[in-house]
Amino acid sequence: MSKALLMTSGALAAGRPYAERSEEEPRWHDRAAEFLLRNAVNPLHRRLHNPSRRLGRIAELAGQHDRTLRVRSDAELRTMAGGLRVQLRQRGFLPEYVGLGFALVREASARTLGLRHFDVQLMGGWALLQGRLIEMDTGEGKTMVATLPASVMALAGYPVHVITVNDYLASRDAEEMGPLYRFLGLDVGAVVHGMTRPERRQAYARAVTYCSNKELAFDYLRDRVALAGKGSPLHLSLERLSGRAGRSEDLVLRGLCFGLIDEADSVLVDEARTPLILSSSVGGADDKEQCERALDLARQLVANQDYAVDLADRRVSLTAAGTDAVDRLSAGLDGVWTSTRGREELVTQALSALLLHVRDQHYVVSEGKVQIVDESTGRVMADRSWERGLHQLIETKEGCEPTERRETLARLTYQRLFRRYLRLAGMTGTAREVAREARRVYGLEVVRIPLHKPSQRVHATPGLHLTRQAKWRAIADDVERVAGGLGRPVLIGTRSVRASEEISALLGERGIEHALLNAKQDREEAEVVARAGQPGRVTVATNMAGRGTDIRLGDGVVGRGGLHVILSEYHDSARIDRQFYGRCARQGDPGSCQTITSLEDELFVVHGGFVTRLVQRAAGRGVRLSSSMLGALRRLSQFAAERRNAYIRVQNLQLDRRLDRVLAFSGRGE
Repeated sequence: MSKALLMTSGALAAGRPYAERSEEEPRWHDRAAEFLLRNAVNPLHRRLHNPSRRLGRIAELAGQHDRTLRVRSDAELRTMAGGLRVQLRQRGFLPEYVGLGFALVREASARTLGLRHFDVQLMGGWALLQGRLIEMDTGEGKTMVATLPASVMALAGYPVHVITVNDYLASRDAEEMGPLYRFLGLDVGAVVHGMTRPERRQAYARAVTYCSNKELAFDYLRDRVALAGKGSPLHLSLERLSGRAGRSEDLVLRGLCFGLIDEADSVLVDEARTPLILSSSVGGADDKEQCERALDLARQLVANQDYAVDLADRRVSLTAAGTDAVDRLSAGLDGVWTSTRGREELVTQALSALLLHVRDQHYVVSEGKVQIVDESTGRVMADRSWERGLHQLIETKEGCEPTERRETLARLTYQRLFRRYLRLAGMTGTAREVAREARRVYGLEVVRIPLHKPSQRVHATPGLHLTRQAKWRAIADDVERVAGGLGRPVLIGTRSVRASEEISALLGERGIEHALLNAKQDREEAEVVARAGQPGRVTVATNMAGRGTDIRLGDGVVGRGGLHVILSEYHDSARIDRQFYGRCARQGDPGSCQTITSLEDELFVVHGGFVTRLVQRAAGRGVRLSSSMLGALRRLSQFAAERRNAYIRVQNLQLDRRLDRVLAFSGRGE
C-alpha cells in the first residue's frame, strides 16, 4: 500500500499544487464493472471472509511485541520508531510492520497517557489504515483509535488530517493526544476558527493535524482561489525564480494525502446536503430598503392563491396569480423591481425568509446578528450566511442591520472534496444505514468493530402523544420519576433551540433544576455534557450537543441504573436517533433510553403525509396511540425524509460537477 500510495501521490501531484486524487468521470464500462463489483463480488467476499476475524490478526501481531516493548527504555522505543519509518517507506504497510507500529503506539500511550489500546481498538485502527469506514459504538474510544493509523501513516512520512466536527474537539484531541505523538517523534497541530494564514500553514506543516471539516474545506477552497488555475509545481517554481513567491506562500495545505474523519456520518452525509461556498463582500447601500420593500410585498400575498409552500423540499413558488400580484404591487418602482426575473426572485426569497426559516430553529439572533444553526448538530455556524440575499432578508425581518451581500468566489461539495484524498477513512457510531452511499460516493467499505464489553442498554417502550404540550408533560413526568424518585441522571435531547426552551420552561415551572444547552459551540458545551452523569442531574440539550464528549457516571449512579436519555423528537434519519441513544450505557455500564414524541413533531407533519392525518383522526375518535402505530409512522416518515435528503445530496454533487465543467471551460476552475 505504501509504495502504491507514494507512486499515486507523485503522479497526481505532477499537475497539481500538492498531492490529491484527480477527479475524472469513469466511462460507462468502468461504471458497469464497478456496479458488478459492488453489488455481486464484494458482498459474496464479505460473507465468505469475516472482516472481524481478518482484522483480529493485527491484535495478535501487536501482542507479540508487548512483552519486549515494556522492558525497553523510552530512548530505545524512539529508536525503534525511527527504524520502522524506513521499513514502512521501503516495504509498505504490511501487517507485520503495522503490528509493530500499533504495539509502539500502544506502549507510548500507556507511558504518556496512562491508557492502553484494547484489542478491538487495534482492529479499528487496522481497518482505518486500509481506508475503511468503521462503525464503533458510542463510548468505545474512537479518539484513541485514531492515534493508531495516524501515527503509523505519519511515521511513513505522509501528512495526516484527523477531521472532527467542531473546533473544540479538534483542539482538545490535539492537546490530549499530543504527548503520545511527540513520544514517537511526531509533531501535532490543530486548526481552529480565527487563526491567521501563517498559523494555519504552520499547523498543516505538522506530521498530524487536527481540524474541523469546515475549516479544512474553506482552507482548501482558499488555496484553489489563490492558485487561480495555475497550480502546477512548474508554475509555482517559475514564480519563485522570478521573485513572485507571494501566491505560493498563500497556500496553507500540503495536500490531501490521508484523511481520517471522526463522526463520519455527520460530515460525509448529513452536512453534504449543503455546498460549501467561499464568498466576498460586494456591498450594497440600498439593501435594507430593498429588503424591507420585498418583505412588505411578500406579506401582502395570499397563501395557496399567490404562492405554494413545499415543506418537504423547503421551497416556495409563485403561482400565476402571484406573479401578476407582484407585477401589480411593484409597479412604478425602480432598480431591481423593473426586472421581471429580479423582482420575482426577490419576493420568493422574502417568502422563504418569512415562512421557511424559523427563529430558534433554523437560526438564532445573538448580539444583533443572525447566526445560522446547523440542523444536523444543533450548533451555531460562525461566519456562515445564506446566499442570494436570503440572509439580508432574514436580518431585516428580525430588525437587525443587514450585513453586506456576498459574491461567490468558489464552491465545492463535501462529496468532491473528500474524494480527492489519496486515502480516506472514517469512524462513527452509526454507519450501517449509510453503507451504500458511503461505498458509492466515497468508495468507503463499512466494517463493524465488535464491542469491548457487552451492552447493557435498556430500551423503554416509546410514547406517542397527540400534541406537543402533552408530550412535554409526559417528559416532565418521566424526569420527576427517574431523576427525582430514583436519583438517576437524565439527558433530554431536542431538535431545536425553541423545543429545548419549551421543555426547560415546563421543568422550571415544576421546580426541577436542570442545565440548558443549546446553539453553543465552545468549551462550555463539553463541560455541561460531561457533568450530565451526576446523580439526579437533569440536562436539556439540542440535538447532538456534546457529541464526542464522554459522559462519566457519578458516584452511585451505576447501582441506580445509569444514565437515562429521553429523545423528544425523531430526526430525519434513524442514524441520529441511534447516536443519541448511544449517550447512555457506554463501555458495559447500565443505562436506559426512551422516545417520547407527538403527532405535531416536524418529522410527522412534513414527511408523514396522509398517514399522520389518519393517525390524528383516529386519535381524535379515542383510538389509543400504540407503540406499533408509532413504529410504523416513524419508519414511513424517516424513509421519506432520508430519500429526500439523499436526492438533495445527489443533486448537489451533479450541480457541482456541471459548474466545475463550465468553469473549467471558461478557464476559471473552482
